Amino acid sequence: METPQDLLLFLPAIVVAIGGVVVMMADAYAHKAVTAFWLSAGFLLAALALSVADLFRPAEEAFYGLVITGGIAAFGCMLILLGTFFCVILCREYLTGIGHHLGEVYSMIMFATVGMLVLASSNNLVTVFLGLETMSISLYVLAGLVKNEKAGIEAALKYFLLGAFSTGFFLYGIALLYGASGSTSLYAIGQVTEPGLIYWSGVSLLLVGFLFKISAVPFHMWTPDVYQGSPTTITAYMSTASKTAAVVALILILDRAIPHIHSEWSRVLAVIAVLTMVLGNLVAIVQDNVKRMLAYSSIAHVGYILVGLAAGTALAYNAVLYYLLAYTIMNVGAFGVVAYYERQKGLDFTNVSSYAGLGYKQPLLGVLLSIFLFSLAGIPPFAGFIGKYLVFAAAINEGMIGLVVLGVLASAASVYYYLRVMVYLYMKEPGQETAIDQPGAVYKYSLLVLAILTVYFGIQPAGVVDLLMGY
Repeated sequence: METPQDLLLFLPAIVVAIGGVVVMMADAYAHKAVTAFWLSAGFLLAALALSVADLFRPAEEAFYGLVITGGIAAFGCMLILLGTFFCVILCREYLTGIGHHLGEVYSMIMFATVGMLVLASSNNLVTVFLGLETMSISLYVLAGLVKNEKAGIEAALKYFLLGAFSTGFFLYGIALLYGASGSTSLYAIGQVTEPGLIYWSGVSLLLVGFLFKISAVPFHMWTPDVYQGSPTTITAYMSTASKTAAVVALILILDRAIPHIHSEWSRVLAVIAVLTMVLGNLVAIVQDNVKRMLAYSSIAHVGYILVGLAAGTALAYNAVLYYLLAYTIMNVGAFGVVAYYERQKGLDFTNVSSYAGLGYKQPLLGVLLSIFLFSLAGIPPFAGFIGKYLVFAAAINEGMIGLVVLGVLASAASVYYYLRVMVYLYMKEPGQETAIDQPGAVYKYSLLVLAILTVYFGIQPAGVVDLLMGY
């Protein structure tokens, strides 16, 4: 039976779980989506505050070693809650604009977030599976939110089918590792000294499941269609919070369960990193749909993250965590601006040509989008540049110079498609005049806060870097 201390250690996830139930009941009885919105924002803000306090605690085990708190897990949970909070804030105005502001959206987000928090805190493969499936099932529902559009239904169905297929690999991998080690504890698996065929098969299948969840090549095929077909603020949520949860869980597994075979999985991750960076950036270059461009961009960013994971040192893992911080704030911000443009009436704002002249019609939104895109491209002095620098520096320390050179070249290629959007914003004449709705104050200031954070963590990264060095 769990102790009160266990409950206190895992309090952020418990607050979000209680919030999900409260939001669901409030929506069932009040039938007002705005009530669900404010309740969700309140519970997430409380959980975020608790997770920030956890950042300064050393790593501890809870619930008989099934989960860990503090340290890397606390930082991952903070990032998940940060991304989720801003996505929820952006959801209200966007979903109202497209006519799908439904209360159940917020309860599904809350339950998905609980799964992500469990996943990022897992110290046992059973807990990993529970968190992964709680997250995934909720995301399948959210992807198909817009039921009267073919693209939305196709996105949800494709995500569900491929997700279920990858879950089979993942679960089979857990079974094989249990057979090889006699335990599902990460530490116990790490004690295997003579890995055989069953062990290697289990590790391989486990990695396949994770690579699907983070949309690494060649397991990325679902990503562009799902990101394009889902509501844009939900896409922002899927591309940041869920990816953060999976990457943090993968770090814990690499560091605790299979560190003794680092040389083997490092080479595999390095090859996948190259494929992911190159394919993601090359295909993004030819995209006219802005959401598909950002989808392939997110695939490319997974490649940069894999560079750090392939290095496999404490310094590299800390660099990946910083990269996830930068990626969360700049990607939620970019999708937030795209969501604002997309909900305008009369034009297809998902196409890059529709952005012609919008930088002058809405100067603030144009500047904010430019900041997020510059950061995604890795241009100083924004957070994205620091993230890439730290990841590449950690890989160089391990002698992976060729991998870093390919990463830098791939990043340089990405500048083209990011700047292409800004060329349309400021250097192209609009094809036709159209009225642009003003963003609400909450929406606008949320994007402004994300932009400020993007600049701040690019200029002053030392505080976060020093915090991560202590883990």
